[in-house]
Amino acid sequence: MAIAKAERLMNLALCLLGTRRPLSKRELRESIEAYLEAGSDDSFNRMFERDKDDLRELGLVIETVENLDGEVGYLARRDSNRLPPITLDAEEAAALGLAAKVWQQARLAGAASGALQKLRAAGLPEDVDPYEAHGALEPHIPVHEAAFEPLMLACRDRRPVVFDYRKATAAHPETRQVEPWALECWRGHWYLAGWDRERGAERVFRLSRITGRVRSRAGRYTAEVPDVVTVRETVASWAGDIADRSALIRLRTGSGYPLRAKAVSVRELGDGWDELEIPYGHGLDAWLVEFGPDVVVLEPAELRADVVDRLRAVAKG
Repeated sequence: MAIAKAERLMNLALCLLGTRRPLSKRELRESIEAYLEAGSDDSFNRMFERDKDDLRELGLVIETVENLDGEVGYLARRDSNRLPPITLDAEEAAALGLAAKVWQQARLAGAASGALQKLRAAGLPEDVDPYEAHGALEPHIPVHEAAFEPLMLACRDRRPVVFDYRKATAAHPETRQVEPWALECWRGHWYLAGWDRERGAERVFRLSRITGRVRSRAGRYTAEVPDVVTVRETVASWAGDIADRSALIRLRTGSGYPLRAKAVSVRELGDGWDELEIPYGHGLDAWLVEFGPDVVVLEPAELRADVVDRLRAVAKG
């Protein structure tokens, strides 16, 4: 079966590359034996569409052209499918190999390996091994969330998606309709930036909080995709790394060392408690909740209320 499909794809590619004018489905079916053997028009159409998508996935640029009579034809122009000579020095090849080794998931690892093989065929220096180790440290980007792959493909193809999302302050997930823009890893967690259709605004979603399956939706984007999507900066501001105010908290003595490292001032209160002034930005409430009963928020009042809301959500499960 694999050999038959490979032969069929090769014949289709040769037909599309060898013609000077667009060929219709009918003409392609008459030119390729495997298509002639298709049992019905529906069977042929499904086979042809799959083959066309496979060739495009392999990198062949296939144009769809409609003539004056409204008939659709296909061709692959040689000038559109010819790559310029590729020259890579040892450092550039090493960078590509390092990037390929970052991805450890099966689907991504296969794509990275295939890309390097194509570069090798196109001019990667024979004396350079892109997989050779170039240091004691080897980077890994973990991707444990099932939502990563469908969201990555949706970002690439510019397809709207729908998923159930549970905020840290909510007891139950909510359905979100999103136009995905970009994915980025920050501090070991993956985040999606996109346009939330129901809220009519840009939002950032942590993938670990997506529950269930990511579903694709037909149609175009309704909001313009920005030239630069600042996922990391947005998440950093929500996580409290960008702070424009101060908060006053009580912290149990001998605990909360990360909070103490950020403290502007520390004052001993006695009875096993200290008073700390710490920078206050978006997301500080989520961080404080992690310290449980060792932290009490004194001010501001809105931060104290946010922490209480999060604790109640956790208690509800």
